[in-house]
Amino acid sequence: MDEQSTVADFVRTNDLEAPAAYRLLDAVSELGEVAKEVCTSTGYGDDPGSVAVAEDELGDALFALLALCEELDVDAEAALLTSLAKYEDRLGETGQAGSGE
Repeated sequence: MDEQSTVADFVRTNDLEAPAAYRLLDAVSELGEVAKEVCTSTGYGDDPGSVAVAEDELGDALFALLALCEELDVDAEAALLTSLAKYEDRLGETGQAGSGE
């Protein structure tokens, strides 16, 4: 079973359905918790080499993103593969992964 299906089954089994807008807010909130851990573990950037993030916080963010994908009827794996192809194209064209915007 893939991760998106696992999350979808968990949401259904535990009656945790929510509209996409709430799923998005949850994802942003969870990423904010990851950012907070990065900020505090690095002394707010004073020691960038000391990044520490708890595995469960990253797991919460992944859960929220996969639940959002499911709510929007987006195949998370297909979306990831599309994104990787986009970055690969950019690297080939400009030598940079970023869009430059």
